[in-house]
Amino acid sequence: MRDMKKIQKLILPALIGLFLVVIYTFYFAGKSDLGSFNDFDPNNSAVKDIRVKLLSDRGINRQGGEIVFYVVDRNGKVMMVSGELQLPENFDKAETIILKGHLTQGGFHAHGVEVD
Repeated sequence: MRDMKKIQKLILPALIGLFLVVIYTFYFAGKSDLGSFNDFDPNNSAVKDIRVKLLSDRGINRQGGEIVFYVVDRNGKVMMVSGELQLPENFDKAETIILKGHLTQGGFHAHGVEVD
């Protein structure tokens, strides 16, 4: 009889612990994943964030007052990024970056960029 009461006292804490592990795994731990350009609508100019991998081997160029560089998302989709940006320190050495901007017909127009 005592063993049943001990087991009953352990069930609720075990369920709460399992719940917290599931929440952490799917909500907090997933934040480091790369985003997808498929989540953006080219007809919507709302500024959204996306985490992508910088393709520094393709170069970072200045064209007509805008900075142009290339990134890749989690699906392997390569995208040209352009915008009148102030690049953060050590940008060219970054592996992943966070872009703030919107998708256009010709690529991604960035309003801001952060090193991840």
